Amino acid sequence: MSGFPVRRLRRLRGSEAVRALVCETRLSADDFVQPIFVVEDPAAAGPIQALPGMERHSLGSLDGEIDRIAAAGIQAVLVFGMPSDKDSTGTPATKPGGIVPAAVRRIRARHPGLLVITDVCLCSFTDHGHCGVLSNGHIDNDATLTQLAAAAVVQAQAGADIVAPSAMMDGMVARIRANLDASFLSDTAILSYSSKFASAFYGPFREAAGSSPQFGNRRGYQLDPANARQAVEEARLDAAEGADMLMVKPALPYLDVIVRVRAAEPGLPLVAYQVSGEYSMLKAAAANGWIDEASAVDETLTAIKRAGADAIITYFAADAARRLAHAHS
Repeated sequence: MSGFPVRRLRRLRGSEAVRALVCETRLSADDFVQPIFVVEDPAAAGPIQALPGMERHSLGSLDGEIDRIAAAGIQAVLVFGMPSDKDSTGTPATKPGGIVPAAVRRIRARHPGLLVITDVCLCSFTDHGHCGVLSNGHIDNDATLTQLAAAAVVQAQAGADIVAPSAMMDGMVARIRANLDASFLSDTAILSYSSKFASAFYGPFREAAGSSPQFGNRRGYQLDPANARQAVEEARLDAAEGADMLMVKPALPYLDVIVRVRAAEPGLPLVAYQVSGEYSMLKAAAANGWIDEASAVDETLTAIKRAGADAIITYFAADAARRLAHAHS
């Protein structure tokens, strides 16, 4: 006999103890990566209006932020840098003395054991806000590869453990891998933003990073939100080019893509990015009393992990880690 009344699944929900015993998906501070914004100009530091609770940090204030993150139990950070000067080709991203290498050296000196991931893109470094080099009004894929690879090398030389190319250029993983290896940086891993969609959920980030396109949009290189099969193919290609880890971005609106990429590339770690718009929506709803923030955050993070993500980049990382530590104390 297999049906009711013999099978009563509520037996496995009747107490906190039994629910914990049969829980299928568990969150841990080890699952989270905390993004941080670092600015070259100290005058640009301060709270980010569109990301409540987040700040742009100068090199001077970075120490305190890294201490706070480490104290929460977070093991990894993702560094975004904002330079004082920009140009049409994103040259400041390739300078060994630039803001990202400087931040990496600062973090490495402060907390040697912290895993440092660096975003490799040009959008915050170009005066037009696009992720690549412009040629006749269009993004020149191959010219952009040269800049991305140079940026990845200087970040790795500064001490980045993982470089994370996010420009969605064809061949970016292969070019970066080749340049890292030629620079005696073969131990530096590549986390590819392999399945990154042209999403409406990036608005708060673009305010924070000063990376809004000055014309047009990014649909010519980021994925169409309607295309899941193409997202899987992007992941497969990046894996073949030598990516050590793959990413789906955004996370919650693309849980189905996380499932598909996990099935297509089961051998590589998969990261999901709970992006700025996801964060800000939850913050706004909680501020208005419409949801309980902690419960909603934990539910979304659980859903992302349940879909197949091994790690989650989230602006809630430090807060969620502290909450988990308190619950287990």
